[in-house]
Amino acid sequence: MALQARYLAGIGPADQVLDARLAVTDHTFMSPLPMPSAWAEPLPEAAPPSEMTLYQLPTGTYETRAAFAFKGGSFRDKRRFAATATLLRHPQGDLLIDAGFGSHVAAHIQSLPRMEQAPYQVTSTASEQLTASGYDRSGLRGVLLTHSHWDHVSGLDELQVPIWINAGELQYASEHRGGKVFREVSAGHKIHQYELNGPAYLGFSSSFDVYGDGSVVIVPAGGHTTGSVIIFVTLPTRKRYAFIGDLTWQIDGIRRRVERPLLLRKLADTDPELVRDDLLRMIALADVMQIVPAHDVNAYDGIPLLAD
Repeated sequence: MALQARYLAGIGPADQVLDARLAVTDHTFMSPLPMPSAWAEPLPEAAPPSEMTLYQLPTGTYETRAAFAFKGGSFRDKRRFAATATLLRHPQGDLLIDAGFGSHVAAHIQSLPRMEQAPYQVTSTASEQLTASGYDRSGLRGVLLTHSHWDHVSGLDELQVPIWINAGELQYASEHRGGKVFREVSAGHKIHQYELNGPAYLGFSSSFDVYGDGSVVIVPAGGHTTGSVIIFVTLPTRKRYAFIGDLTWQIDGIRRRVERPLLLRKLADTDPELVRDDLLRMIALADVMQIVPAHDVNAYDGIPLLAD
């Protein structure tokens, strides 16, 4: 999300000019992507343990215009962009999916180029919510990143646990300017580097089964960043989730079959065509699982708060 902020933050005539630019530069402004065939094969086997649970830990939001988030979005439609960590509890050890905003989020935003800084609101950090709930941190194996942009890693500043990341994303985070905050907050953390060397999964070329029981499976979804991933979760209730990071910033990308506006695709994605291909794969799965774009507040509906 970091690269979009220059177009998301302002209010007033300048925004209207940008809105017009987005429409003019994207000649398919209102055109949805072709409808892919719905997933018709059996879903992969999974044997999640009965104790496995999932919680959301919202750490803050942005406010932005839908016009800058997806093609055809209204300039008048203001959206709160989530910065939410998700706690996955499993008998073999727990994981956080992304870290949300941390205690030094103000400094992290200030470290960005001025044009990329956006207004934001904070609640409690993931670390503070774990403490308030009485959570035993000895069970936390690490933070599993969908990708390494600052608004997914800021909260690592208070979480002294291993960072789960693949080689492609680690290289991106180490070299790309979008990894600047990651390089700061990851100092002193152990890096747990996993490999996506498992079989094809739900239309994706390879996978990594975290626990070996099919309950949490990671697939490659490079294109937003080079090593972005999607994390599929199956609960004991058989409820399935797909945490898709920034494949699309809002669930509208799935429901309306639309990409980011052209200008934002050029700014925010390392390979927009890969993003499009993976977006179509997820659209095909929309009827069989709950899809959770990282920055859509409402996409977390049904996942309980840790404090509940």
